[in-house]
Amino acid sequence: MFAPGQRVGVAVSAGADSVCLLHALAELASRWSLTVSVVHLNHQLRGKESDADEEFSRILAGQLGLEFHSSQVDVRRVAQATRDNLEQAARRVRREFFLDFLTRGVLDRVALGHTRSDQAETVLFRFLRGAGTAGLAGMRPVTPEGFVRPLIDTTRSEIHDYLVSRGIRWREDSSNNDRAFARNRIRQDLLPALTRDWNPSLPETLGGVALIARDEEDYWDTEVARLSAGRLLVRPPGVLFRTDWVRVLPRAVARRVLRKAIENAKGDLRAIDLRHVEGVLELIDSAEGSGRLQIPGVDVFRSFDWVRLAPPGTDTLEDRDYEVEARVPGRVTLPHGAGVLALEIVKETSGEPAGPACVYNGKGSELDWGRISGSLLVRNWRPGDQYRPIGHASAIKIKDLFQKARIPLWERRRWPVITCQDSIVWAARFGPAAELAADPGTHTLLTVRQLVEDAEL
Repeated sequence: MFAPGQRVGVAVSAGADSVCLLHALAELASRWSLTVSVVHLNHQLRGKESDADEEFSRILAGQLGLEFHSSQVDVRRVAQATRDNLEQAARRVRREFFLDFLTRGVLDRVALGHTRSDQAETVLFRFLRGAGTAGLAGMRPVTPEGFVRPLIDTTRSEIHDYLVSRGIRWREDSSNNDRAFARNRIRQDLLPALTRDWNPSLPETLGGVALIARDEEDYWDTEVARLSAGRLLVRPPGVLFRTDWVRVLPRAVARRVLRKAIENAKGDLRAIDLRHVEGVLELIDSAEGSGRLQIPGVDVFRSFDWVRLAPPGTDTLEDRDYEVEARVPGRVTLPHGAGVLALEIVKETSGEPAGPACVYNGKGSELDWGRISGSLLVRNWRPGDQYRPIGHASAIKIKDLFQKARIPLWERRRWPVITCQDSIVWAARFGPAAELAADPGTHTLLTVRQLVEDAEL
């Protein structure tokens, strides 16, 4: 949890657990070469009582000769704005407050006072809500961000004995007795009843479940990362993958891969449960070539062999149409991360034609520069666009080319075409217009290349 010389902020609420943690780490600081400070967040939920907790924590820090960091947040107002309940809103603001110290480099670790009893309540609460192994892993002793829980194997009774034996004072939070909060009902009613009537060692048993689930998750995190490399494709603002890849995975692996994809697209897995993952799997398995569903914070869009996960509203952007003058030679940066079009001139130097007959290879294409008169514009494809690509006897709608090539619907919206005097002379993937394509007699070529990652898309 700690390395010598680290700066550790102890999250002190003024309650018994955090006060115990602070005294223990303050005592160990010199032995472990730690610089300890106190961080306190006033949730402003209990009026003067909350203010008294903040003042108690400030005085305690001063008595121990430690630096004190504090802030105040109106959690009720946050809950109203985010439509979270008070418990969820309080957790969110605490995390953001503590995480700020870590991301700014003020602290190397934030130590939290969660105990074995808290872990048991967390595992039981998540089980009752239908969590899988990820949820049953409970609270991690050490997180990648820098949160640590030194008391995670300590019971509340042990903490009480530690404080009483040393004459250390703490404050009781009156909201801990409010049965309106689900966690309080589990703590005061359900867990004691189960321990009394079913398993006297239930807190230890639930802690063991968390340990096993955590080890399972650590293994699967590594395995899913290996399986997903090159398969889950990040295309801001979304994530893409092929349906045929997911279909052949064992169901247990497919669920984990989808959870990872959802997390990448959404930023977290809050409010995502089994029914949402199963809904995405049903969409993938469907015989239909397209479909769409909404899960919390994610728009799931299937088109042909691809699935895209993206924030809701991604396809309603008003600025999706674009039109840019193309300088020759030059490069045009396409909007919305669609890549770059590189336009280059290649002239004959030996009296011979500049190149062989053009056969579009999917990555670039060549036009006869001598047949082009007028300035070139790069714009996105729009409904009704048509032209005659190489190999076609007459003009064809680009929409029909999309269908034949199985181009996903979301890819089409910003698909680049080049126009000259309102006529399309080139389209991405489908190449130049037949009447302007380079041939064996062409002396000056205009080459067009679309530079993007993972060109197979």
